[in-house]
Amino acid sequence: MIVSESIYILKEALVWLSRIGRCRGFGVQSPTDYSFIRYVVNEHYPYYAYADLAARHPADGRLQRKLGRLCMRIANFLQPSVIVNGCVSDSLPDYLRAGCRRAAVRSDAADADTADLIVVPATAGGERLFADAVGKTTGRSVLVVTGIKDSRAARRFWRAVAADRRVGVTFDLYYAGVAFFDTKRYKHNYIVNF
Repeated sequence: MIVSESIYILKEALVWLSRIGRCRGFGVQSPTDYSFIRYVVNEHYPYYAYADLAARHPADGRLQRKLGRLCMRIANFLQPSVIVNGCVSDSLPDYLRAGCRRAAVRSDAADADTADLIVVPATAGGERLFADAVGKTTGRSVLVVTGIKDSRAARRFWRAVAADRRVGVTFDLYYAGVAFFDTKRYKHNYIVNF
């Protein structure tokens, strides 16, 4: 556990240094996209539920906690009615519910009429869930794909999501990708230091 945590910390530092020019929305011209990067993705102030969630899930590693907090902030920002969660993490549903208490969290897209927030891993199961859920999205829906750099197949899946005609703006955060289904905005892929 200590060795894997140390490797993660070293990798995180190297990724951060390689993306240092993309911190906090530098160079982003769109006010909407800048606001999302600055106040949702890279928000550093503690949210109301961080301490409670950390106490409830003490076994979560740094990356799992970081992704859970990101999903919580996105749910808080979006205030979705329905969240489709395809990740197998025990703690992620709690983070999503903490972000929006009124949202119904589903594990399968077939159980939902619409999908306002979709969270999937960049695996074959995530690809299937994405294919099922994408037909239930609206212009205000958001997709979060975890592990977009974990393997060659994961990178291929993320590139396919970013190129999909139903997807507008995307954010490559290295550990996860965020895609907005608002096609009225110009298609753009931001690489962000997360």
